Amino acid sequence: MDIKGVVAEGFEPVRDAFVRNFQVLGDRGAAVAVYRDGRKVVDLWAGTKDADGTDPWTEDTAQLVRSATKGVAAAVPLLLQQRGLLDLDAPVGSYWPEFKAGGKERTRVRDLLAHRAGVPALDRGLTASEAADGVTGPRAVAAQQAFWEPGTAHGYHAQTFSWLLSELVLRATGRSLGSILAEEMAEPLGIDFWIGLPETEAHRVGRVAPVDPPEGAGLLRTRPRRNVSEAYADPDSLTRRAFAAIDPLPDENDPAYRAAELPASAGIGTARALARFYAATIGVVENGARIFTPATTALAGRELSCGPDRVLVVNTRFGPGYMLHGPASPLLSPASFGHPGRGGSLAFADPEAGIGFGYVTNALAKSVTADPRAQALVRALRSAL
Repeated sequence: MDIKGVVAEGFEPVRDAFVRNFQVLGDRGAAVAVYRDGRKVVDLWAGTKDADGTDPWTEDTAQLVRSATKGVAAAVPLLLQQRGLLDLDAPVGSYWPEFKAGGKERTRVRDLLAHRAGVPALDRGLTASEAADGVTGPRAVAAQQAFWEPGTAHGYHAQTFSWLLSELVLRATGRSLGSILAEEMAEPLGIDFWIGLPETEAHRVGRVAPVDPPEGAGLLRTRPRRNVSEAYADPDSLTRRAFAAIDPLPDENDPAYRAAELPASAGIGTARALARFYAATIGVVENGARIFTPATTALAGRELSCGPDRVLVVNTRFGPGYMLHGPASPLLSPASFGHPGRGGSLAFADPEAGIGFGYVTNALAKSVTADPRAQALVRALRSAL
């Protein structure tokens, strides 16, 4: 395997694990990057740009990262809170009056961010075009009857998080979440990450595709618990309905889908961008940029939801928009906050270790929150610290 990029002395185990991901665990095209104390120490890429192609992955290849988008998107409301433009303890309805319908009048902003809003699914799934139009989705979640009393339980809002978060930001600021990310985070940090891919950058983005693990890979053939398997198999379960809030499932390689501002699932970027972004949430990165104050960094890692997840049917932990370290989604340490993407991608920060981490892949496996390829890289990183 021809691995491109650089690894600082002491971080060679990450490179070794990255090689093994291709040799044993079925990666086709991928990149991994790590920042430590604001300095880039790992920046590697290999394989093909398209999961089903032959053109090589290059230094500036970007990929769709599915739900790893959520962690980047969550920085926008936290930045607004940091500036006094959004109150996490305020009712969502104080910014978005239509959201009070369906038993949701007491939903707080922090409930929305921590998957406690009670609307992980819709009575009718939206088409891909409806999901992307910026109007139908917010109207649907505002009108939706809550599946539980908001704030009393949590369940992963796999798709509806897009419309909840984007409309909240729009109502609070009059600006789209994607534009705030681009102008006030991505540009100052010099990172290539978009929620709403510009047409001028489309040529850089590889095609994603589902893959089966190679024979003998073993780790990618992990067997989920029976109750989890049953939840995903039952078309009437809240699990299936949450992931089917866009129905039928969208073509993730469609330019129209990639251009849409869907903060739950359609972010596109490089591993380098994700690592640098998370490094900037916990401190100053090269060239002096940062995103969060120390108080906001502490808030990002604060547990708001913990225990049985009504959608994922396992125990999960969430902060305000971030998935936290736990058995369902192991990160570097209990101090970590970030987000995995279904199928493989992972990005997070660890303020105690001073780490910003990003891994992106075009080979989408069947994993939801703990892909073995990403976990192998995290274990290697832990061993290097």
